[in-house]
Amino acid sequence: MRKLASAALLCALSVPAMAQANCGEVSITEMNWASNTVVTNVAKFIMEQGYGCDVKVVPSDTVPAVTSVAENGEPDIVTELWLNSAGEAYLRLEREGKIERLGKVLDPGGVEGWWIPTYLAEEHPELKTIEGVMANPELVGGRFNNCPDGWGCRIVSDNLIRALDLESSGIKVFNHGSGETLASSMASAVQNEEPWLGYYWGPTVPLGKYDMTRVKLGEYNKEIHEKNQNPDADNPGVSEFPAAPVLTSVTTDFKDREPEVTEMLSKMTFKTDTMSALLAWMDANNASGEEAAVYYLSNNRDEWSGWLNDDARKKLAAILEN
Repeated sequence: MRKLASAALLCALSVPAMAQANCGEVSITEMNWASNTVVTNVAKFIMEQGYGCDVKVVPSDTVPAVTSVAENGEPDIVTELWLNSAGEAYLRLEREGKIERLGKVLDPGGVEGWWIPTYLAEEHPELKTIEGVMANPELVGGRFNNCPDGWGCRIVSDNLIRALDLESSGIKVFNHGSGETLASSMASAVQNEEPWLGYYWGPTVPLGKYDMTRVKLGEYNKEIHEKNQNPDADNPGVSEFPAAPVLTSVTTDFKDREPEVTEMLSKMTFKTDTMSALLAWMDANNASGEEAAVYYLSNNRDEWSGWLNDDARKKLAAILEN
């Protein structure tokens, strides 16, 4: 039924609309992770079918995309740009007036933290805080599922473990060897309604598939969090993980050339929880990014219709009603 229902829209995705006079060729990145594939295909569909653009998708990654903008002035649109990964090179492009951020494509952004299953939080509300977890280590299985070695979150979590003196409470730290085993440990626990405590991030399939509750570590403190990113921090502290800014950015030339499309992109925002749910749907249905875009557009009209101008909204409504 899913395949049949999306066939017409998938056809529309592959056949661009007749270009309008005010929208020509547009280049947009497609990064090599699942959520970005969804973002790119949703944006591509809207630009082609609503605004008549001729869209070229450019496979890329964060650093190569920023480098290409610096050297070549393209691609026009960089989708799902994680600011904490783009670094100083991106900020320099902003200062030089070559690129401009339009807004957050994920709201509140990339999320990360320490989590427990929601059924555990509902049965034992005290576990919603790290103090409650440490006072009741047996309720979380006496184990913390840590990030694999080499991941940035491993450094931060290791420093939090030291600052909290977590193991003194009776909670043993298990350092996973890969992201796959970390995800599998969550899946196994939730499917069997067993205790689980560990680090995870979103948008991801597990956070879309399983109902999890983030443990409150305390208030976010920028200075402490930055210190905790240093593996050699001599005096780590306790700070909540902040939401990572995830942006849509365009070249300034594109903003001047395509103001209406730029306005639409500035409004294109997905709730992080919504994106995690989309990724879980993709995983369960072995779906492509194009199919996920169709699924999103077909089921979330109230969200995306506010991004578009009146003319584009009418065009997409006509396609989606067929």
